[in-house]
Amino acid sequence: MDVLIVDDSAAIRKILQRVLRQAEVPIGEVFEAGDGIEALATLKTKSTVGLILSDINMPNMDGLQFLTQVRAMPEWQHVPIVMITTEGSQNKVMEAVQLGASGYVRKPFTAEQIKEKLSGLI
Repeated sequence: MDVLIVDDSAAIRKILQRVLRQAEVPIGEVFEAGDGIEALATLKTKSTVGLILSDINMPNMDGLQFLTQVRAMPEWQHVPIVMITTEGSQNKVMEAVQLGASGYVRKPFTAEQIKEKLSGLI
């Protein structure tokens, strides 16, 4: 299964890739995007994405705006989207869930937390 990781921090994107491998998540190709705009462009060209991990706080198009856009596209409505966030506000997290997020993990995270969150989704 191909994965799209959306985060404005290149370091976090690399850490998430490593954590997915440590968690023994069966991943294929990993695509990266620095914000929601890049992520939407990636989805338009990579029809094999089966999982999206997205930050909430990003420039240009944040994770909530990205989530709204993805959920509005019929071909992507079924793809699990897990929000990865430093957001301390429960309101933002609940908003993400209401918009269609499949779940969320707070930063800093462990491989075990990622594995646990994804176990019911993939």
